[in-house]
Amino acid sequence: MSDSGSSGGGTGTRRGMPSARMEALTDGVVAIVITVMVIELRVPGDGWAGVAASMPLLLVYALSFVNVGLFWNNHHHLLQATGRIDGRVLWANLFHLFWLSLIPYTIRWLDESGFAALAVAAYGIVLGMASIGYELLVRAIIASHPANAAIARAVGRDIKGRVSVASYAVAAALALVHPGIALAIYLSIILLWFVPDRRMERILRD
Repeated sequence: MSDSGSSGGGTGTRRGMPSARMEALTDGVVAIVITVMVIELRVPGDGWAGVAASMPLLLVYALSFVNVGLFWNNHHHLLQATGRIDGRVLWANLFHLFWLSLIPYTIRWLDESGFAALAVAAYGIVLGMASIGYELLVRAIIASHPANAAIARAVGRDIKGRVSVASYAVAAALALVHPGIALAIYLSIILLWFVPDRRMERILRD
């Protein structure tokens, strides 16, 4: 406990820690989350009616898989462009992973409740909090580098990240009234992140 606290108290990039162990932990958690999501899928009943009944859950799994994949992909690029980390970065990363680990739970809730409004809202809250966790991670990494570091210039105002968090908040609230609209917003957020973002790759090339 004392080691992580002292490293986050202003040591900065010069006396920071390598990020390899944090990357390994993140990779492991993401792999487990994806595995548990698959386990939550149930074999459809006999005939096409059973297949049709299982499609909503399968689509949510696909949506969740892509979401987790996008988080991991951005996390990978972020860490590749990062020099060294400190204790604040470690805690921000753990906060991000905590919310990612709840995704299988919300998938089960959606399935067992028949996509009830509260379950759809909870799904958006979990994804929104995972997005906030990622934003905190980015800001903690920037804070651990000099003010003029390339990673700070690359991230900039991070409009897409802020739009995503706001959209999840709006969708989670709407889910209590119109779950279908909320699910459509969740999908639109994924489409937003499918637009190529080369900021971190430019840092690596430079």
